[in-house]
Amino acid sequence: MIHPTAYVDPATRIDESVVIGPFVVIEGGVEIGASTRVEAHAIIRTGVIIGERCVVDCHSAIGGLPQDPRFDPTTVSGVNIGDDVVLREGVTIHRASKEGMFTRVGDGCYIMANAHVAHDCQLAEKVTIANAVLLAGHVHVGAHAFLGGAAAFHQFVRVGESAMISGLSRVSRDAPPFCMVAERDELIGLNLVGLKRRGKSMETIRALKSAFREAFRSEGRLRERVEVMLANPEYAVGEVQDFLEFLLASKRGLPQLRRIESRNGKLTSNDE
Repeated sequence: MIHPTAYVDPATRIDESVVIGPFVVIEGGVEIGASTRVEAHAIIRTGVIIGERCVVDCHSAIGGLPQDPRFDPTTVSGVNIGDDVVLREGVTIHRASKEGMFTRVGDGCYIMANAHVAHDCQLAEKVTIANAVLLAGHVHVGAHAFLGGAAAFHQFVRVGESAMISGLSRVSRDAPPFCMVAERDELIGLNLVGLKRRGKSMETIRALKSAFREAFRSEGRLRERVEVMLANPEYAVGEVQDFLEFLLASKRGLPQLRRIESRNGKLTSNDE
Protein backbone atom coordinates (compact mmCIF):
# COMPACT_ATOMS: atom_id res chain seq x y z
CA MET A 1 0.00 0.00 0.00
CA ILE A 2 2.97 2.31 -0.66
CA HIS A 3 2.74 4.53 -3.74
CA PRO A 4 5.71 4.00 -6.09
CA THR A 5 6.68 7.69 -5.91
CA ALA A 6 6.94 7.68 -2.10
CA TYR A 7 10.26 7.36 -0.29
CA VAL A 8 10.20 5.17 2.84
CA ASP A 9 13.48 4.60 4.63
CA PRO A 10 14.14 0.88 5.25
CA ALA A 11 14.81 1.60 8.95
CA THR A 12 11.13 2.10 9.81
CA ARG A 13 8.44 0.08 11.56
CA ILE A 14 5.26 0.47 9.53
CA ASP A 15 2.26 -1.84 9.83
CA GLU A 16 1.42 -3.61 6.57
CA SER A 17 -2.08 -2.05 6.59
CA VAL A 18 -0.73 1.53 6.42
CA VAL A 19 -1.52 3.42 3.20
CA ILE A 20 1.17 5.82 1.96
CA GLY A 21 0.31 8.23 -0.84
CA PRO A 22 2.33 9.75 -3.68
CA PHE A 23 5.52 11.73 -3.01
CA VAL A 24 5.46 11.03 0.73
CA VAL A 25 8.83 11.08 2.54
CA ILE A 26 9.26 8.93 5.68
CA GLU A 27 12.67 9.01 7.32
CA GLY A 28 14.34 6.24 9.29
CA GLY A 29 13.30 5.52 12.85
CA VAL A 30 9.60 6.25 12.27
CA GLU A 31 6.87 3.96 13.65
CA ILE A 32 3.33 3.94 12.22
CA GLY A 33 0.45 1.83 13.56
CA ALA A 34 -2.23 -0.17 11.78
CA SER A 35 -4.78 1.36 9.39
CA THR A 36 -3.15 4.80 9.34
CA ARG A 37 -3.14 6.83 6.11
CA VAL A 38 -0.37 9.20 5.04
CA GLU A 39 -1.51 11.39 2.16
CA ALA A 40 0.40 12.95 -0.72
CA HIS A 41 3.51 15.07 -0.10
CA ALA A 42 3.48 14.58 3.69
CA ILE A 43 6.87 14.41 5.43
CA ILE A 44 7.41 12.34 8.58
CA ARG A 45 10.84 12.76 10.12
CA THR A 46 13.05 10.65 12.36
CA GLY A 47 11.75 10.07 15.87
CA VAL A 48 8.03 10.20 15.08
CA ILE A 49 5.67 7.56 16.48
CA ILE A 50 2.13 7.49 15.07
CA GLY A 51 -0.62 5.27 16.46
CA GLU A 52 -3.42 3.35 14.78
CA ARG A 53 -6.22 4.62 12.53
CA CYS A 54 -4.68 8.06 12.11
CA VAL A 55 -4.76 10.38 9.09
CA VAL A 56 -1.80 12.53 8.13
CA ASP A 57 -3.16 14.70 5.34
CA CYS A 58 -1.29 16.17 2.39
CA HIS A 59 1.66 18.54 2.85
CA SER A 60 1.85 17.98 6.59
CA ALA A 61 5.31 17.99 8.16
CA ILE A 62 5.69 15.97 11.36
CA GLY A 63 8.82 15.85 13.49
CA GLY A 64 10.65 18.94 12.27
CA LEU A 65 13.40 20.60 14.30
CA PRO A 66 12.35 22.99 17.08
CA GLN A 67 12.42 26.61 15.90
CA ASP A 68 15.14 27.52 18.36
CA PRO A 69 18.49 28.77 17.01
CA ARG A 70 20.22 27.24 20.03
CA PHE A 71 18.83 23.75 19.42
CA ASP A 72 21.39 21.02 18.77
CA PRO A 73 20.09 18.90 15.84
CA THR A 74 21.93 15.85 17.20
CA THR A 75 19.57 15.80 20.21
CA VAL A 76 17.53 12.59 20.18
CA SER A 77 13.86 13.48 20.64
CA GLY A 78 10.60 12.96 18.84
CA VAL A 79 6.86 13.33 18.37
CA ASN A 80 4.38 10.83 19.84
CA ILE A 81 0.92 10.78 18.24
CA GLY A 82 -1.82 8.61 19.72
CA ASP A 83 -4.57 6.57 18.06
CA ASP A 84 -7.44 7.97 15.95
CA VAL A 85 -5.74 11.32 15.41
CA VAL A 86 -6.53 13.44 12.33
CA LEU A 87 -3.95 15.93 11.07
CA ARG A 88 -5.39 17.91 8.18
CA GLU A 89 -3.63 19.68 5.30
CA GLY A 90 -0.41 21.50 6.08
CA VAL A 91 -0.22 20.73 9.81
CA THR A 92 3.26 21.09 11.32
CA ILE A 93 4.38 19.44 14.56
CA HIS A 94 7.93 19.86 15.84
CA ARG A 95 9.86 17.40 17.95
CA ALA A 96 10.84 18.01 21.56
CA SER A 97 13.83 20.14 22.49
CA LYS A 98 15.19 17.91 25.27
CA GLU A 99 17.02 14.60 25.00
CA GLY A 100 14.67 11.61 25.11
CA MET A 101 11.51 13.73 25.28
CA PHE A 102 8.45 13.90 23.00
CA THR A 103 5.99 16.45 21.74
CA ARG A 104 2.71 14.60 22.35
CA VAL A 105 -0.70 14.52 20.68
CA GLY A 106 -3.27 12.46 22.56
CA ASP A 107 -5.80 9.94 21.27
CA GLY A 108 -8.67 11.27 19.20
CA CYS A 109 -7.27 14.77 18.59
CA TYR A 110 -8.43 16.62 15.47
CA ILE A 111 -6.02 19.26 14.18
CA MET A 112 -7.27 21.29 11.22
CA ALA A 113 -5.45 22.78 8.26
CA ASN A 114 -2.25 24.79 8.66
CA ALA A 115 -2.17 24.61 12.45
CA HIS A 116 1.23 24.56 14.15
CA VAL A 117 2.18 22.59 17.26
CA ALA A 118 5.63 23.65 18.46
CA HIS A 119 8.29 21.71 20.33
CA ASP A 120 7.44 20.13 23.70
CA CYS A 121 3.69 20.80 23.46
CA GLN A 122 1.49 18.28 25.26
CA LEU A 123 -2.05 17.70 23.98
CA ALA A 124 -4.39 15.46 25.97
CA GLU A 125 -7.06 13.31 24.35
CA LYS A 126 -9.80 14.63 22.03
CA VAL A 127 -8.48 18.15 21.66
CA THR A 128 -9.86 20.02 18.65
CA ILE A 129 -7.62 22.63 17.05
CA ALA A 130 -9.12 24.74 14.26
CA ASN A 131 -7.40 26.15 11.18
CA ALA A 132 -4.21 28.21 11.53
CA VAL A 133 -3.93 27.93 15.32
CA LEU A 134 -0.40 28.64 16.59
CA LEU A 135 0.91 26.84 19.66
CA ALA A 136 4.30 28.08 20.84
CA GLY A 137 6.70 25.78 22.67
CA HIS A 138 5.75 23.92 25.86
CA VAL A 139 2.00 24.66 25.65
CA HIS A 140 -0.17 22.13 27.52
CA VAL A 141 -3.76 21.57 26.38
CA GLY A 142 -6.28 19.61 28.47
CA ALA A 143 -8.69 16.94 27.26
CA HIS A 144 -11.66 17.99 25.12
CA ALA A 145 -10.45 21.57 24.76
CA PHE A 146 -11.44 23.49 21.63
CA LEU A 147 -9.06 26.08 20.17
CA GLY A 148 -10.73 28.41 17.66
CA GLY A 149 -9.30 29.35 14.29
CA ALA A 150 -6.13 31.47 14.14
CA ALA A 151 -5.84 31.69 17.93
CA ALA A 152 -2.23 32.16 19.08
CA PHE A 153 -0.74 30.84 22.33
CA HIS A 154 2.34 32.06 24.20
CA GLN A 155 4.96 29.51 25.23
CA PHE A 156 4.35 27.63 28.51
CA VAL A 157 0.64 28.53 28.57
CA ARG A 158 -1.76 25.91 29.95
CA VAL A 159 -5.25 25.38 28.54
CA GLY A 160 -7.51 23.47 30.89
CA GLU A 161 -9.84 20.56 30.22
CA SER A 162 -12.93 21.42 28.15
CA ALA A 163 -11.84 25.04 27.78
CA MET A 164 -13.03 26.85 24.67
CA ILE A 165 -10.82 29.49 23.09
CA SER A 166 -12.45 31.89 20.66
CA GLY A 167 -11.08 32.32 17.16
CA LEU A 168 -8.38 34.99 16.70
CA SER A 169 -7.69 35.06 20.44
CA ARG A 170 -4.26 35.93 21.82
CA VAL A 171 -3.59 33.79 24.86
CA SER A 172 -0.64 34.60 27.09
CA ARG A 173 -2.16 33.46 30.39
CA ASP A 174 -3.48 30.09 31.58
CA ALA A 175 -7.02 29.36 30.37
CA PRO A 176 -8.92 27.63 33.22
CA PRO A 177 -10.72 24.31 32.74
CA PHE A 178 -14.36 24.38 31.63
CA CYS A 179 -14.13 28.10 30.75
CA MET A 180 -14.27 30.29 27.66
CA VAL A 181 -11.50 32.74 26.78
CA ALA A 182 -11.52 35.32 23.97
CA GLU A 183 -9.68 38.33 22.54
CA ARG A 184 -6.55 39.11 24.62
CA ASP A 185 -6.76 36.98 27.79
CA GLU A 186 -10.42 37.81 28.48
CA LEU A 187 -12.33 35.27 30.56
CA ILE A 188 -15.90 35.12 29.25
CA GLY A 189 -17.45 32.59 31.62
CA LEU A 190 -18.06 28.86 31.85
CA ASN A 191 -18.22 26.72 28.71
CA LEU A 192 -21.74 25.60 29.51
CA VAL A 193 -22.43 24.19 26.03
CA GLY A 194 -19.29 22.07 26.21
CA LEU A 195 -20.16 20.82 29.69
CA LYS A 196 -23.63 19.76 28.57
CA ARG A 197 -22.29 18.07 25.44
CA ARG A 198 -19.94 16.02 27.59
CA GLY A 199 -22.90 14.88 29.67
CA LYS A 200 -21.92 16.61 32.90
CA SER A 201 -24.70 16.47 35.50
CA MET A 202 -26.63 19.56 36.53
CA GLU A 203 -25.22 19.13 40.04
CA THR A 204 -21.68 19.34 38.64
CA ILE A 205 -22.54 22.37 36.50
CA ARG A 206 -24.15 24.17 39.45
CA ALA A 207 -21.09 23.47 41.59
CA LEU A 208 -18.81 24.82 38.86
CA LYS A 209 -20.95 27.95 38.53
CA SER A 210 -20.69 28.56 42.25
CA ALA A 211 -16.93 28.01 42.25
CA PHE A 212 -16.48 30.29 39.22
CA ARG A 213 -18.41 33.12 40.86
CA GLU A 214 -16.55 32.77 44.14
CA ALA A 215 -13.17 32.66 42.41
CA PHE A 216 -13.59 35.47 39.88
CA ARG A 217 -16.40 37.71 41.14
CA SER A 218 -15.54 38.08 44.82
CA GLU A 219 -13.29 40.60 46.54
CA GLY A 220 -9.84 39.86 47.91
CA ARG A 221 -6.87 37.77 46.78
CA LEU A 222 -7.82 34.95 44.44
CA ARG A 223 -5.22 32.54 45.84
CA GLU A 224 -6.58 32.90 49.37
CA ARG A 225 -10.15 32.37 48.19
CA VAL A 226 -9.18 29.26 46.22
CA GLU A 227 -7.33 27.73 49.18
CA VAL A 228 -10.43 28.21 51.37
CA MET A 229 -12.68 26.75 48.67
CA LEU A 230 -10.52 23.64 48.29
CA ALA A 231 -11.12 22.86 51.96
CA ASN A 232 -14.87 23.49 51.71
CA PRO A 233 -16.99 20.27 51.41
CA GLU A 234 -19.39 22.20 49.17
CA TYR A 235 -16.73 22.07 46.45
CA ALA A 236 -15.73 18.42 46.90
CA VAL A 237 -16.68 17.60 43.31
CA GLY A 238 -14.05 16.17 40.98
CA GLU A 239 -14.42 18.78 38.24
CA VAL A 240 -14.54 21.62 40.76
CA GLN A 241 -11.40 20.35 42.49
CA ASP A 242 -9.65 20.19 39.09
CA PHE A 243 -10.79 23.75 38.35
CA LEU A 244 -9.55 25.11 41.67
CA GLU A 245 -6.24 23.24 41.62
CA PHE A 246 -5.58 24.57 38.10
CA LEU A 247 -6.09 28.14 39.36
CA LEU A 248 -3.81 27.56 42.31
CA ALA A 249 -1.03 26.06 40.16
CA SER A 250 -0.97 28.88 37.60
CA LYS A 251 2.46 30.41 36.98
CA ARG A 252 1.65 32.57 33.96
CA GLY A 253 -1.33 34.19 35.60
CA LEU A 254 -5.02 33.97 34.76
CA PRO A 255 -7.21 35.89 32.30
CA GLN A 256 -9.27 38.84 33.47
CA LEU A 257 -13.03 38.41 33.73
CA ARG A 258 -14.91 40.32 31.05
CA ARG A 259 -17.79 42.26 32.48
CA ILE A 260 -20.98 42.28 30.41
CA GLU A 261 -23.78 44.77 31.04
CA SER A 262 -27.14 43.02 31.15
CA ARG A 263 -30.53 44.55 30.33
CA ASN A 264 -31.04 45.73 33.88
CA GLY A 265 -27.66 47.46 33.89
CA LYS A 266 -26.02 44.89 36.17
CA LEU A 267 -22.46 43.84 35.39
CA THR A 268 -22.30 40.10 34.97
CA SER A 269 -20.56 37.37 32.94
CA ASN A 270 -21.51 34.36 30.85
CA ASP A 271 -21.53 31.97 33.81
CA GLU A 272 -25.17 32.83 34.59
